[in-house]
Amino acid sequence: MFDYRLKVFHTVASRSSFTKASEELNISQPAVTKHIKEIENQLNTKLFDRKGTTIQLTQSGKVLFEYAERIRNIYRDLEFEINQINQQHKGKLIIGASTTVAQYILPEILAKFNSYYKDIKIELLTHNTEIISDLLKEGKIDLGIIEGESQSNYFEYQIFKADEIVLVAKANHSLANKTLNVKDLYDLELIFREQGSGSLEFIQNRLREKGIVLDQLNIVMQLGSSESIKNYLLHSDSLAFLSISTVLNELKNNQLSIIDIKNFSIERNFHYILPKGEQSELIRLFLKFINQF
Repeated sequence: MFDYRLKVFHTVASRSSFTKASEELNISQPAVTKHIKEIENQLNTKLFDRKGTTIQLTQSGKVLFEYAERIRNIYRDLEFEINQINQQHKGKLIIGASTTVAQYILPEILAKFNSYYKDIKIELLTHNTEIISDLLKEGKIDLGIIEGESQSNYFEYQIFKADEIVLVAKANHSLANKTLNVKDLYDLELIFREQGSGSLEFIQNRLREKGIVLDQLNIVMQLGSSESIKNYLLHSDSLAFLSISTVLNELKNNQLSIIDIKNFSIERNFHYILPKGEQSELIRLFLKFINQF
């Protein structure tokens, strides 16, 4: 029900990119531009400023984005409340999620889902991407949500949510507010996730593309969770690559800072991972719900 032009605007604003919005919405970039122009003409205002290859919301754009968020949430709540009246859903879903998704993204969504579908019981298992894939293959979970890059012919993969991995250090680190070259990584003490972690795999692949060999970096420790890494950073001069989703509170509270690397970024998508073939009604319902966030 969410007005399509508003959906296009919301996607562009959320992704800060016309190109990424066109890919996510599966429409051409000229079509995205056309929808934005139609809204600008209707409201008689400019919604985005272009600065080089980046775009930013104008003041009018920020106001529209706030209202678009409200409208989107109202339509979502309306649709699911009507759906709940018309159908009685019962059953159990066992979901496996990689650590970042399970700790920082899913809890809010699961709480909202439970408020609508109290007769659907959900069990959430948290493991790294490799183990989640094994559990799904063995039929021990119904659905996986992962952050790794490798894909298997056993499964169907669907994009869940965009994410970015950033280099972080404690807020008063000597490198705070400075820009590094990617080769500077060889001179730093670094903390990484454990083997089998989807984040580690993704970071390793992006660094390799820039000619950086992970085994030649000064890796002082590998830890099994983002929480462990964050707490370690607060008490050391080490740095670590972490999902932006995991450090929002620490950035807000000025405990950690992002260290920029010139001409280098790590963008990725979290994915649903499903057995190939027809999915159960409960899985389809959950995916429809979670896609509203």
